[in-house]
Amino acid sequence: MEFEKKILSREIQQFLYGSGLTVGSAESCTGGRIAESIIAVPGASTYFKGGVISYTNEVKENLLGVDHSLLEEKTAVCEDVAKEMVKGAIKALNVDFAIASTGTAGPGGGTAAIPVGTIWLACGNADNIITMKLTEDYGRDINLAIATSKALQMFIDFLKDNMPKTEDNGVAPKIPVTE
Repeated sequence: MEFEKKILSREIQQFLYGSGLTVGSAESCTGGRIAESIIAVPGASTYFKGGVISYTNEVKENLLGVDHSLLEEKTAVCEDVAKEMVKGAIKALNVDFAIASTGTAGPGGGTAAIPVGTIWLACGNADNIITMKLTEDYGRDINLAIATSKALQMFIDFLKDNMPKTEDNGVAPKIPVTE
């Protein structure tokens, strides 16, 4: 899966390198894996500004601005929290786009209502956020690897549909070999 993430990161780079647009992450269950994947390619520093590892509700509230009552009513593992994490990352990191993850990777922590393997992913910009729910439990390591890859692919799909049109009609800028 590491090779797959590098390919996905390269595809993100094709969209963002030289565009002047930036991305950040707000990660709970993936604990920085999304950010790590994005920076795996040279030149990522031109478009990736940083990430917030919001493993606790306290950090989701204090750094990302997720509403306390939302966390109390729906728990951290829900679509609305994933969306709020995207909005919070855009604001806190001053980026154009953000990717977020929140869920129960396992092996424990699941409930009847929110079983292990339930992970919400979100990405977008200030005007449009899309989400995806994962529900299968393959064990912690695989759950996290799948969530990371799915988040990257979802962001690529978002960029395909939402990148501003450029004068060069979509021709990718030259990407550096080293950083």
